[in-house]
Amino acid sequence: MNAEPENGKPAGRPAHHYWIVIIAALTVVGLIVAGILPRIQARASLHRETREMAIASVTVVHPTRAPASSEIVLPANVQAFIDAPIYARTNGYLKKWYVDIGSRVKTGQLLAEIDTPEVNQALGQSRADLATAEANLNLSRITAERYRDLLETDSVSKQDADNAAGDYAAKQAIVHSAEANVRRLEDLQSFQKIYAPFTGVITARNTDIGALIDSGAVGGTRTELFHIVQPERLRVYVNVPEAYSQAAKPGLTADLTLAEFPGRRFPGKLVRTANAIDTTTRTLLVQIDVDNPTGTLLSGAYAEVHLKLPGANSSLILPVNTLLFRSEGLRVATVPDGQHAELKPVTLGHDFGSEVEVVAGLNGDDTVIINPPDSVISGQAVRIVQTPSSGAPQ
Repeated sequence: MNAEPENGKPAGRPAHHYWIVIIAALTVVGLIVAGILPRIQARASLHRETREMAIASVTVVHPTRAPASSEIVLPANVQAFIDAPIYARTNGYLKKWYVDIGSRVKTGQLLAEIDTPEVNQALGQSRADLATAEANLNLSRITAERYRDLLETDSVSKQDADNAAGDYAAKQAIVHSAEANVRRLEDLQSFQKIYAPFTGVITARNTDIGALIDSGAVGGTRTELFHIVQPERLRVYVNVPEAYSQAAKPGLTADLTLAEFPGRRFPGKLVRTANAIDTTTRTLLVQIDVDNPTGTLLSGAYAEVHLKLPGANSSLILPVNTLLFRSEGLRVATVPDGQHAELKPVTLGHDFGSEVEVVAGLNGDDTVIINPPDSVISGQAVRIVQTPSSGAPQ
């Protein structure tokens, strides 16, 4: 017979229950671990991917050196070497004009005539006044001579002789004044005829027969009768940016190009500069002379000046899409250590369209970000994903 335990339960049953509990507990723990661990791993992976995605991926470019000599293109207006408006010097009515726009005239050629009835009448009156003054002068001269002769014989007093001599001197002054007035009116009358001051081309006629002419001498409004230019030589004024002011020296060559002459260049030479920077535009005004013996170029035309400037070999070329316009000034974003951005202030020279010249702020070995985000700041982590050829705009 089998022995029965004291409590009436079979032997070995408690140990069996313990194993069941342990196995169940391990199963529950395993299920919990199997359900939570993937979530923890997914969350960690998500955090890692988020951190990686937060690092901006950038494309960079290296600046290139500007050539030793460069050509800059600047807008300009073509002006005649001599350009003058023609005004009247007397009042009246236009009697006749002899030239019109486009007429080529010589120095001293008659352009127009003015009818001046008021001046003519004033001149006639002044000549009559001169004749009266001369008659009075003649009588005073005779009286003074007689008194001088009578004084020698004590026939008149010294006071009477002095009075006669003083009257003669006064009459002489009156005659001189009348003569001066006649000459003034004769000169004024001579202004009835308008002559060309130099050889050139008439570009404007602003009057016609019968028009009232006012010289503006008594506060009226002057009227420009004609406009004349001398086109055989042209002046071209150009505003050179301050960055190139030291290189723009007299003697440099410059070519003009105009839209109406495609593919053709007109040579010129820089002859003088203003030697001062305009504080408003920050440019240097220079004058370029261009010979125009055949009159091909028209005064007043718009042109582009190709100015050949010697380079300083210190400027760099960058694509325009590397620039950042900030309130504190112009900046470019560089990646000096390959992992973090750094903003650098730069000074630009000439704008070449898709590229710009940088004259200060970079050393030539910089790695510059193309199309940098507006939010980029110094110290921000970045990832370089591509380095295109130097200077290539993206």
